[in-house]
Amino acid sequence: MPDTTKHIVLLTSEFPPLPGGIGNHAYNLAEYLSHFGYKVSVIADQRDTSQNEMEFDRKLKSNIYRVALMFPRFLMYLKRIWYCYKLSKTADTLICSGKFPLWIGAFLKPFVSVELIAVIHGTEVNFSNNSLRKSINWSLKRFDKVIAVSNFTKSLVGDLDLKNVEVIPNGYALSESHSSTDSKIQIEGHPKLLTVGNVTERKGQATVIKHLPKLKKVYPNIHYHCVGLKTEAENLLALAKSLNVSNHVTFHGHVSQEQLNGFYESSDICVMLSQTTDTGDVEGFGIALIEANHFGLPTIGSKWCGIEDAIDDGISGLLIDATKSEDFVDAVKTIFNGSEDFSENAKLWAEQHHWHHIIKQYVDYIEA
Repeated sequence: MPDTTKHIVLLTSEFPPLPGGIGNHAYNLAEYLSHFGYKVSVIADQRDTSQNEMEFDRKLKSNIYRVALMFPRFLMYLKRIWYCYKLSKTADTLICSGKFPLWIGAFLKPFVSVELIAVIHGTEVNFSNNSLRKSINWSLKRFDKVIAVSNFTKSLVGDLDLKNVEVIPNGYALSESHSSTDSKIQIEGHPKLLTVGNVTERKGQATVIKHLPKLKKVYPNIHYHCVGLKTEAENLLALAKSLNVSNHVTFHGHVSQEQLNGFYESSDICVMLSQTTDTGDVEGFGIALIEANHFGLPTIGSKWCGIEDAIDDGISGLLIDATKSEDFVDAVKTIFNGSEDFSENAKLWAEQHHWHHIIKQYVDYIEA
């Protein structure tokens, strides 16, 4: 049983309502720990100066301490360190999630008596820059415990000989008001492919577009829908035009959770052909794939990254060599032809990753 007199401080590099995988993870971790009765304090940067963030924070069960936007930026770092030091003086556990939080936790180690737990996602332990990588490695060795969100992420720190590393997969949770199954929307295509995530090199939307010329020979009405911030959408639209598939691609931009659920409901396959970039940016898990599974949407994802833990290969979806068009076309055929079985298995796989199951692993690890 958890010791509900404990005070847990969570220092995170991201926090909603703006999108981000680390933020999504931090939000659910804080809220579900609060459900268990812990006192939880979250330290996060202000990311939105509108009323949306304030309204979001008022609904939290945890206590949120926002570091206000200010310039020069290093003043925010100092404020973050001060909040962390002050709150940790009366806390039992400090959980650090994200690059800067790992540095701060390691820096504060001599000055606080809390148990230090690091949560590692992927990119922050895979920098190609040698100095950055050494600084993170040094930081992790100062933590009492380390949680990796996938076996792939754990492998990235395998050479550090850390004594207490646990793999706890990412979880998903949709509020009751957003989990209904009657939110379908009208989107074009047959079949309809969907990728959810920031339009960037790492998320692999460009790779999917490169496969479309071969795929449209099999499915002339195929359509690829991209939902997420349009960071590099202009370049990818130019790529689609050069391959004569621009009529088969739509960038929808960032949407609300309710709208996103409509895309999940209305699509046929969720695709994430993520790749590791030259800077070391890597997919640590791919929680959007599990969210898609919740709606019965089968998935196709890349091998050799954290997505291997997000897909039950051959059951909830398929893992492929993302560079091979033939493998991608075959995967779409396989899933489209066996969609009913894949869909049912996807729902079962998603349920295993719901936060009400995942949080119990966190509680056990915190209390161990």
